[in-house]
Amino acid sequence: MQMGLDFTLVEELVAGVDEVGRGPLCGPVVTAAVILDPARPIKGLNDSKKLSEARREALFDEIREKALAWCIARAEVHEIDQLNILHATMLAMQRAVEGLSVTPRLALIDGNRCPKLKVPSAPVVQGDAKVPAIAAASILAKVSRDREMQEIEAQYPGYGIGGHKGYPTPVHLEALKRLGPTPIHRRSFGPVRALLENPAGIL
Repeated sequence: MQMGLDFTLVEELVAGVDEVGRGPLCGPVVTAAVILDPARPIKGLNDSKKLSEARREALFDEIREKALAWCIARAEVHEIDQLNILHATMLAMQRAVEGLSVTPRLALIDGNRCPKLKVPSAPVVQGDAKVPAIAAASILAKVSRDREMQEIEAQYPGYGIGGHKGYPTPVHLEALKRLGPTPIHRRSFGPVRALLENPAGIL
């Protein structure tokens, strides 16, 4: 269910929803939903990409402590390959909202479209820079996924995953050609699919 955006009607119990990890060649897409507490304001909320890693880490803990409710959810690699990245992202957002311990009156979704939800929703383009609850969700999602990518690097050394977080950087693409795809690589994404279709391309 979607509705027009009217901030004057929904000052409280608004869930902000955002994702991270649509572009990487490996790993899950991670989403978060956050309902902020007006009585416990959090200073410095902003698009997670515009904050330093140290600031994101500090805000990650503060958001979880002060928010009325929060939930971090995900769609796995096999779901991304099966559904495509857009539909997997919508599924992960749906899981995040449904996982909240408090039912929001409205869910504001970063971007230009909304997942199917049981509560009213509205898209907000560049919402992580406009809506504090979406900024908070972007921080929870990014810190959570970045930490996971650091752990995955130890499991699959040689790809530099802890540094590029799975994005198609020159380092990642070179390692992919040299070592081949891992079980956490997205088979439906072009560079990975090309190597699977032509194993001779692996050095």
